[in-house]
Amino acid sequence: MIRVENLSKSFDGQPVLRDVSLAFVQGKTNLIIGRSGSGKTVLMKCLVGLLEADSGQIWYDDRDFSSLGFRGRRLIRKELGMLFQGAALFDSMNVNDNILFPLNMFTNMSHKEKQQRVDFCLDRVDLQNVHHLYPSDLSGGMKKRVAIARAIAIKPRYLFCDEPNSGLDPPTAILIDKLISEITSELNITTVVNTHDMNSVMEIGDTVAFIHRGALWWTGSRKEILHTGNNELNQFVYATELMRTIKPETRP
Repeated sequence: MIRVENLSKSFDGQPVLRDVSLAFVQGKTNLIIGRSGSGKTVLMKCLVGLLEADSGQIWYDDRDFSSLGFRGRRLIRKELGMLFQGAALFDSMNVNDNILFPLNMFTNMSHKEKQQRVDFCLDRVDLQNVHHLYPSDLSGGMKKRVAIARAIAIKPRYLFCDEPNSGLDPPTAILIDKLISEITSELNITTVVNTHDMNSVMEIGDTVAFIHRGALWWTGSRKEILHTGNNELNQFVYATELMRTIKPETRP
């Protein structure tokens, strides 16, 4: 489990996160949703230490990540898997070396053990015989699957996914959602997903946190999200605010 307690962050005096407190549950896909600029990406960057919060605490189980120094945080980072929005594969490395990268950095496995792990991870995302290919040889969906394989290579306890379906066609997006959900359950890890894709919310949102103007506005499950009386959340989900801005004569 990951717990966030009273987290705040500002840039140039402008608040981006306002006293956010929430928990991400182990073995579940925990989704963060919100409009562009709502603060959800800043929240994820604070969670993994790419940004320092101004105040508040971040707990990885019983470990206070916020108070740890470089060495202590490095130990936790060995337990983190990251799936970046654009896959973020190394263009100069083939698929095999991309997945080997975290294994070389964070493990003491033998070369044989590392290669076996690479093979297992690629098989798990249903990619075989692609070890020699480079990112430029891959489709968008294949890149995301390779990125998932790399993210789970070190057997993480925590998995972070930033807009995993960005730029994908609907069938491929469904495949990526299914992979993330299955891996979360199989490995019993704590998965945190930033998304604005309501299809993802309804497919895999075990828990959902809605961030609005930097504050935690609503939390619940994918079943509850369709029956909330929260006006701002309803506007986000059903795009009612957008419809009101369109002149009646221009509506279809």
